[in-house]
Amino acid sequence: MTVAAHPVSVLNARLDREGRLIDADPALAGLNARAGGATGTLLAPPALATVVRLARRLGIVVSRRITVADDDADIEMWARAQPDGDGVRLAVSGWRETGVWTPPTDRESVQPDADWRWETDAALRLTLVSPVAGRSFGFDPFALLGKPLTALFDLESDGDGLMPILSALAGQAALSDQPARLRATGAAVVISATVRQDASGGFGGFVGGVRMDQVVEPEPAVAPAALPTQFTAGLDQALRTPLARIVAHADSINAAAEGPIGDDYAGYAADIASAGRHLIGLVDDLVDLQAIERDDFAPARDPIDLADVARRAAGLLSVRAAGAGVTIDRPGFADAAPATGDFRRTLQILVNLVGNAVRYSPAGTAVSVSVAREGDSARVAVVDRGKGIALEDHGRVFEKFERIDPSEIGGSGLGLYIARRLARAMGGDLSVTSTPGAGATFTLTLPAR
Repeated sequence: MTVAAHPVSVLNARLDREGRLIDADPALAGLNARAGGATGTLLAPPALATVVRLARRLGIVVSRRITVADDDADIEMWARAQPDGDGVRLAVSGWRETGVWTPPTDRESVQPDADWRWETDAALRLTLVSPVAGRSFGFDPFALLGKPLTALFDLESDGDGLMPILSALAGQAALSDQPARLRATGAAVVISATVRQDASGGFGGFVGGVRMDQVVEPEPAVAPAALPTQFTAGLDQALRTPLARIVAHADSINAAAEGPIGDDYAGYAADIASAGRHLIGLVDDLVDLQAIERDDFAPARDPIDLADVARRAAGLLSVRAAGAGVTIDRPGFADAAPATGDFRRTLQILVNLVGNAVRYSPAGTAVSVSVAREGDSARVAVVDRGKGIALEDHGRVFEKFERIDPSEIGGSGLGLYIARRLARAMGGDLSVTSTPGAGATFTLTLPAR
């Protein structure tokens, strides 16, 4: 990486009360121009504009170290913005140009004999899809950018029933020989990837390659007891703790715990907290997935009341429902549905079902949660008034990493898979009935007492 300092120690610029550039030293003017700005228009580099905007809004001197992207280099600098009459004076010092880190571009370093490349960010959203020029793979590469990795690939288990990408995520290590199918065509592929690091050295995503129509011999099986321990420990140590800190700090910023802030920054903080919670939920799902697929997994078989569990699940989601303009009709306190099962796991299933129903229900509608007994089974039905699920997709919603519409905001595609596995492990089942345009009904059954 090359580092170059600007020969002028301090660069200056003046801006009017709206943040438009009046004049600037040549280096600053050039930086602004390369970012799409000009004299008489708003300052273009986002990091510099943020410092100026804060100084103007708060009426105080704002000074901080920032990094500005500039063509093929990043520029580190110390920016100082000072309100001056009806405008702002900007002074920049410590100008240092550093070469931008780029991921490997040699496809041999990503995957031997790769036909084309893909990349993701830390949340596994696609940032690059680069199929072979002149060949059609049934999808629009540009339309996939920003969508989950599963919008491009339908990930499959290997010959040992394992999912290589889960181990790669847990250990923040290279991904090797993950079987998959192109979601657009169903064509069989094999994907591998190296890890991209972010500026702080943490997990920044994958840089991957794709082999078409290849059959991969499975690697020697990992000892059954070793992978779950390494997997869950890796997730807890590498992801859960830092994510919890990010969420806590973002919530503090959003709540203006340290003093008033602008609405736009409060909104940014809320988005960060929401994304952090989404990733924590993914961690929880992956840990659950690893647990329920172990041969020795056995949930408790205790006396429970499905009506009581359903009321608790509805109560946990009442605030979210109110925020979405949705009501939850729950079983009354006189209702009872004695059953046998694991209380915590049953609550987990129902929170997932009710949460999904709230997410897909239009504002002004109600989610119905009811219980009944049918022969030797106790059941609880969760009914929504959403857009429904096509008959051919009824089985798909319970598959691993499966989402009917990957473009929708949602989870990891593991929730319903885990819920059905849990239900069946307790001697029951989870099913769906639905018609497009008429909502969906998910029914959990457990052995009755």
